[in-house]
Amino acid sequence: MTWLLTGGAGYIGAHIVRSLIEIEREVVVVDDLTGGFAENVPDGVPLVQANVLETDVLEQTMRDHNVVGVVHLAAKKAVGDSVARPLWYYEQNVTAMCHLLEAMERVGVKRLVFSSSAATYGDVQVETVTEETPTQPTSPYGETKLIGEWLMKDQSRAVGMSYVSLRYFNVAGAGLPELGDRGAGNLIPLVFQAITNGQSPEVFGADWPTRDGSCIRDYIHVVDLARAHAAAVQALDRNAEAEHLLGRTYNIGSGTGTTVLEVVEMARSVTGIDFEPTIVGRRPGDPCRIVADPAAAERDLHWKANHDLHDMVSSAWASWQHQHQHR
Repeated sequence: MTWLLTGGAGYIGAHIVRSLIEIEREVVVVDDLTGGFAENVPDGVPLVQANVLETDVLEQTMRDHNVVGVVHLAAKKAVGDSVARPLWYYEQNVTAMCHLLEAMERVGVKRLVFSSSAATYGDVQVETVTEETPTQPTSPYGETKLIGEWLMKDQSRAVGMSYVSLRYFNVAGAGLPELGDRGAGNLIPLVFQAITNGQSPEVFGADWPTRDGSCIRDYIHVVDLARAHAAAVQALDRNAEAEHLLGRTYNIGSGTGTTVLEVVEMARSVTGIDFEPTIVGRRPGDPCRIVADPAAAERDLHWKANHDLHDMVSSAWASWQHQHQHR
């Protein structure tokens, strides 16, 4: 059975490709390579360079490879950038989702795993969020992900599509040194970039109502996240016609809340580099605290996180060193 993975040449996608191969699925990747790298795609896995807005290319790819399901990962994801460029985010994340669903309908592909986000919840006032926690996104990015979930639900009702929506929390770490996060938008690589350049990493606000004044997040190892996608694919393949899996949403997080300053301290410990962060103003669109309750994914998908913060930071640091030694 072949699954199409959009965004499969990116940081997260590269790990998901390998998890799907491990469960003996054939994979074809569609990626426009604006945020991904062709070398992230394993040998033997077809790579089609295209944007998800290209409906005809998606349709032809599904037909050529006899695709039975789609893992839709391709999206723009920087919260602050989405505040500055909302129209572009809606085009890339929402309009593109419409094109994907249209291509799937044309071909008759009715299984979809969607890369959603904890940003759909917004600034929640609870210790942990369940899938029933009200969604009140505080950024255009979070709004685009929530709209993507609505689109899937409506299309599922119209054509009988089965889907699983995975709401990611904060992804970190690397499964292999060559597959680390090369972007500069996430906290851990931002810290590494600053300290290896002799600079001080920035922390957005130290006046939040938390134990040390910095935001609290739930960090999930990218390998655990990739395993969650494989579990979702297996569930859809087993139960494509099962009513209880026609449309489900799951939190994919560790269930543990960690402050930004605690991540910074772990980076100091792992790297052996002594530094102090610079506290700057709060960033628009950031919630104070968001931590997952992953019980539903554990129950239904038989999945749970296996890696802790030290695993994430140490594997990310090994990847950072590998990337910069090979430049």
